Parts: sequence; C-alpha cells; structure tokens
Amino acid sequence: METLERRLGVPDAVVIGLGSMLGAGVFVVFGPATAAAGSGSGLLVALAVAGLVAFCNATSSARLAARYPESGGTYVYGRERLGPFAGFLAGWGFVVGKTASCAAMALTIGAYLWPGYARPVAVAAVLAVTGVNLRGVQKTARVTRWLVAVTLAVLVLVALVGLFGGEFRPARLGEAAGAVPGVGAAPGVGVLTAAGLLFFAFAGYARIATLGEEVRDPERTIPRAVPVALGLVLVIYLGLAVVALAVLGPARLAGSAAPLAEVVDASGLTGLAWLVRAAATVAVLGVLLALVAGVGRTTLAMARRRDLPGGLAAVHPIHRVPHRAELAVAGVVVLVVVLGDVRDAIGFSSCTVLVYYAITNAAALTLAPDPERRLPGRAVAGLGLAGCLLLAVTLPVGSVLAGFGVLAVGALGYAVRRFARRSDGANGSR
Repeated sequence: METLERRLGVPDAVVIGLGSMLGAGVFVVFGPATAAAGSGSGLLVALAVAGLVAFCNATSSARLAARYPESGGTYVYGRERLGPFAGFLAGWGFVVGKTASCAAMALTIGAYLWPGYARPVAVAAVLAVTGVNLRGVQKTARVTRWLVAVTLAVLVLVALVGLFGGEFRPARLGEAAGAVPGVGAAPGVGVLTAAGLLFFAFAGYARIATLGEEVRDPERTIPRAVPVALGLVLVIYLGLAVVALAVLGPARLAGSAAPLAEVVDASGLTGLAWLVRAAATVAVLGVLLALVAGVGRTTLAMARRRDLPGGLAAVHPIHRVPHRAELAVAGVVVLVVVLGDVRDAIGFSSCTVLVYYAITNAAALTLAPDPERRLPGRAVAGLGLAGCLLLAVTLPVGSVLAGFGVLAVGALGYAVRRFARRSDGANGSR
C-alpha cells in the first residue's frame, strides 16, 4: 500500500487547524445562531456549549489519532474500535457533510468577491485550491499560514473598531433578539439549536487528525496541536461575539448576513467594509483549501478498504498526495456549486458531522484509561457523545431530516454491498 510522507510538525498542524476553523463560520454564523438563541446571553451560552462539545470531540480525536496515526480520521477509528459499519458511517457522514461544506464555502467566496457571478467565481476557487493541494501538503500548510495571518489581522481590526468606535454598549448583551421569522423554538431548545449551528464554525480541528499520516511524531504532535488550535479559536469567537452583540444588539445581529461588516459600518468607518469583505473571502478560501485536503484524505482511506472505488487510493509518485481522491472531491463540489442549492448546507453539514463525532467519542470510550492525562478520557468521551447526539437532533427540522436521510441511504448501500459480497463468496465456494 502506498503511503503519504510525514512532513508536518506542531506549528504546521496548528496552522491547518486554525485555517480550517477561522472561515465562513465566524463571518456568517453569528446571525442565524442569535436568531435561534433568541437573545445575546443565549448566543454566548450556545457558544460555550458548542465549545464544550468541540473540546470533548477534540480530546477524543487527539487520543485516537495518536493511537492510529493514518489518514481517514474517525473512519479509521470507528473501524478499528467499533467495527466496519461504524467506520463506514463515520466516513460517509464526513465525506457528504464536508463536500456540502466545500460547496457552501465556494459559493460564499463568490458571494463576497463578485455577487453577480457567484457560481463562476466559486468554481474558480475550487479549481485553485485543488491545484494548490495537488502540489503537496507542505504547500497546503504554507498557503494556509498566510491565509490565517491575513484573517487574524482583519478580525483584530474588526474587534478594535467595535470596541473603540463609539457604539460599544455592554448592556446590549442581555437584550432579546425579538421576533425572528421562522424561529419559534422554546428558549432552551433554541440555545441548543444555536449551539448546533455554531458547531459548524468549530468543526475544522478534525483536519489535523485526517492528516495524521503526514504528521511527524503523531503521538506527540496531534495531542498538542488539536487543543491549541481549538482553544485559540474559542477565545477569538467569544471576543468577536461579545463585540458584535455590544455594537449591533441581538435584534440587529439576528437579521444580519454580514455581521462583522456591519460592526465596522456602525462605527462610521464605512470605507473599511471592503476590507472586511476581502478578509471574508481570504478566510473562506483558507477553509476551502483545508476542507478539500481533509475530504480527500478520508476518501483515500475509504478507497483503500474498498468502501469507495479502489482507484481513488492512488498516491501521486512525486508530490505524495491522494491526487485522484482530491480530483474526485473537486469534481463533486463543482457539480454541487453549479447545480445545487446549498442554502441549508450549514445545518446539513452540522448534522452529519455531529454524527461523525458521536462515533469518534464512542470509539474513544473503548480506549484504555491514560493515567498521565489530567482529564478522564472516558468521561470526556461520554460527555462528547451525549452532546453530539443532543445538538444533532435539535438542529432545524429540515437539516435533521436531510442529514439522517443521507446517512440512511449510505447505510443501505453499505448493506447491499455486504450482501452482494457474501453472495459472491458463497457462490464461489460451491
């Protein structure tokens, strides 16, 4: 079996994790999450819940990735710890959910960069990031590093403008969002729905684990890189959420499609809005870059075990990347961009990826306790498992039905293939 080359250290892995998380989520998800939560305080509670679930998932992912340092993430962990079907379901959920996310990211780039030609720009973005990924994982990490630097600089600018622009009112944090069309859940359920939507903005840390076969000293690198990247992102999100709520107020934030740009506009510095728009494009481009790489690695792992066509398991002889898998992923994303409606992609992706992480935590529950860890791994995994399932079923109804429906289709296809293989084996033994 052809293997990938281990080239990434802790800093590179942290950068890829940051690049995967600091993207479309922080630029768009505060609006719908505030609408679901119903108030500014509800949004902050939801953000804390999403961060807690993400921390549990990250801890379980890091433990498993150190034990199984190869491409594929929970697809591999599920197979090794829970059986082939659990691994397949995790891999299928990750691939379909993140493929939808890739299409949503690409269309977001088009909407920010050139709204009148969003789809052609989105296709160009997919082709560009695929070209970078095909050149090798080191180039992916190098480009992501620059994208993260630009994104962080502009997010700091937004925070400073919001704090010192004259419209920062801490009293607004406790205000209600008001009546929002299409949102009528009970307050507690609304906070959980908001947390599920906000989880979309955290879900990039798994990219470190899916690149496990390309990380140097994975037993040391992965457990260090995952919590560092997640912790940095949580601090950034909390700061920006407070600024956005205090400047815009929950009611205005709930209806905003571009909340960070509105924070700058509210300060009177409307000339900087173009900079925020450009930064959103750069940030989402960074997420798309890492997403395509991560989905390609999971596709590679599934193809190696014939859960997807075996031809997708090829590794490029020079650049040592799964070139066929990444080209196949890019092709599907382009097709969705051109033909599909991805307005509900965030909810759909959150649902399928929460199921993916539920399997991650279930697999981590089977690991032996580590006496050197400060936190009990099994307790964290149990909390993460319960949190993932709770957030998944409290997402908007359409997202839940679509997510579980696609997972059911994948499970049915898996059962049919298993039955066909058994039948062929029985016929061959006669």
